[in-house]
Amino acid sequence: MPSSSYSLSANEILLHNRSFVTYCLARVSTTLAAQMLAVAVGWQIYALTNSAYYLGLVGLVQFLPMVLLTLMVGHVADRYNRRLIISACQFIEGAGVLVLAAGSYAGWLNKEGILAIMFLLGAVRAFEGPTMQALMPGLVEIGHLSRAAAWAASASQTAVIIGPALGGLLYVYGPTTVYSITGLLLLGASLLVFLIQIKQTLPKRDRVDLASLFAGISFIRSKPAILGAISLDLFAVLLGGATALLPIYAKEILFVGPLGLGILRAAPAVGALLMSVYLARHPLRHRVGRIMFMAVFVFGIATLLFGISTSFALSIAALIVLGAADVISVVIRSALVQLKTPDEMRGRVSAVNSMFIGTSNQLGEFESGMTASWFGLIPAVLIGGIGTIIVAALWIRIFPDLANIDKLER
Repeated sequence: MPSSSYSLSANEILLHNRSFVTYCLARVSTTLAAQMLAVAVGWQIYALTNSAYYLGLVGLVQFLPMVLLTLMVGHVADRYNRRLIISACQFIEGAGVLVLAAGSYAGWLNKEGILAIMFLLGAVRAFEGPTMQALMPGLVEIGHLSRAAAWAASASQTAVIIGPALGGLLYVYGPTTVYSITGLLLLGASLLVFLIQIKQTLPKRDRVDLASLFAGISFIRSKPAILGAISLDLFAVLLGGATALLPIYAKEILFVGPLGLGILRAAPAVGALLMSVYLARHPLRHRVGRIMFMAVFVFGIATLLFGISTSFALSIAALIVLGAADVISVVIRSALVQLKTPDEMRGRVSAVNSMFIGTSNQLGEFESGMTASWFGLIPAVLIGGIGTIIVAALWIRIFPDLANIDKLER
């Protein structure tokens, strides 16, 4: 059968899978909320403090609980109903964001209050993220997992495109409006996940010991390709965290205001969406290791281009390329980790993966805020871009098995 016919058939199977479609809708709602929240919090806290340091702290307070809870999160995701865990987490997140709305409306919300609530949201997301990753393989056939990851990424990136621009537009009416809609989106996602129909065979709940808690770390250490992929993405995101500084670029370099900030935050997602749709229709079949490394190199180059740009149009173009390169790495890594991990380990492995990848976004924001306060805005972005390129070059030598992977298969 021709490749195009097979591709159409596989995509139709996924799009007729009600549980998978519901899962994607929940991801869209959650991602849309997260992007709107990021715009509102970034703009509001910079307006309150006029400080890159506090923009970095927003990332740090979300990073710390994720790291502290990683081992517990994986154990919970492998021992309890994943669907109910995700639904409960999203409900709590929605309630927390509505507190931000109430505080902004009443006028008592200050920078300390914002940081405290973001810390709470970071703790809840520590449970939500890995469990969400571990849930998807139970919704689709293993043979369709790579394509499903691309479709899920497409759904999320659509929300990442719409979310920042919508958040920036709604911020014209004040942070209360953005927070209120964000909270309702999270509550809606909680309901969608609750309605997903999936049979998860729960293992016998043996006594929790150190071996059980550290099983995810031990498994990743035993698989050099997985360790290399996760750590490569960790450093790429950590060093290339220029998006944390977008409020300053929007206000002081590009002079485009909150709506322009929303457009800048959406730009990487435009590239990511275009690339993820392409990958869903034309999945990578050969030389996936080399392709992933090339994507990281392009990510670093795009970061450098954004750093030196003073043109709104050029900055958007650089961020679009950055997003397209990033999603290639994300799709390959996600499929690689899920395909090489048995179901009874997916929660713990996904938790460690989230600690490396998910928290690197927040730690990258903190790193960018610190380097910007020490060296200046543009040097901070350039340091990150150069660092990303250097790490990719080193990782090719340190993890040759990863670079030589040809196909995504068990």
